[in-house]
Amino acid sequence: MFLSEIFYSIQGEGLLAGVPSVFIRTSGCNLRCSWCDTPYTSWSPEGTQTSIEAILDYVRQHSTGHTVITGGEPMIAPEIVELTVQLRQLSQHITIETAGTVHAPVACDLMSISPKLANSIPEGEWRERHDHLRYQPDVLRRLIAHFDYQLKFVISAETDIEEIRFIAAETGADPARILLMPEGTDPATLTERAAWLGELCKRTGYRFSPRLHIWMYGNRRGT
Repeated sequence: MFLSEIFYSIQGEGLLAGVPSVFIRTSGCNLRCSWCDTPYTSWSPEGTQTSIEAILDYVRQHSTGHTVITGGEPMIAPEIVELTVQLRQLSQHITIETAGTVHAPVACDLMSISPKLANSIPEGEWRERHDHLRYQPDVLRRLIAHFDYQLKFVISAETDIEEIRFIAAETGADPARILLMPEGTDPATLTERAAWLGELCKRTGYRFSPRLHIWMYGNRRGT
C-alpha cells in the first residue's frame, strides 16, 4: 500500500475530535484542492510501499482502539478493502476520511466525508477536472446510506453556506451530521475564521468542527 505516513496522534476534527488515534495516510488523490494542506499526497504524491502486515503491526503496538485512514484519497487505494477488513479483525473503530467521490465496500465505523466546495477549485490545468469530479451526489447518497457518517465542510467564507444547503438538500443528509470547519493551516487564521463561523453555526444549527491538531502541533507531518 502506498503510504505517505503512519503515526499516532489526537484526532483534530469532526465528531471524534480529541480521541487518540492511529493515522494511516495514503498517498495519491483524484482531486487537487487549491488549499490542500497535504500537497505531498496530492499535488506531488510522496511515500513508500508498505505491506498491510507492517501497517497492522504498527496498529497493534500503538492503537488504543481508534484508527483513521486518511490521505490523499484513501478510497482509491487498491488495497483499501483488505486493509479495513484486517483492521476490523483487530477490533479497531475505523474512520475513513474521504472527499466522497468514490464508493467501495470497506469496513468502516465512521465515514468522514468532506465534499469539496467551489472554494477548493484550483487554477491551471487541474481546474476543469477537479471541478467536474469534486461533487458526486449519487456517491454521497450511497455512502450516507451504507455507513455511519459525518459531512465535514471546509469553509473559507460565509457565502459557502448556500452551497452546503444545496448539497444537504440534494443528498438528504441529516443536519445533525453536518459540520463546518474553518479553512486554514495556522492558529491565527483558524481563530479569526472561527469567530464568524461559530456565529454562522448558531444561525444555521450546523455543528462547528475545530482543527485541534493545528492548534496543538502546528501544520506539520506526523500530527
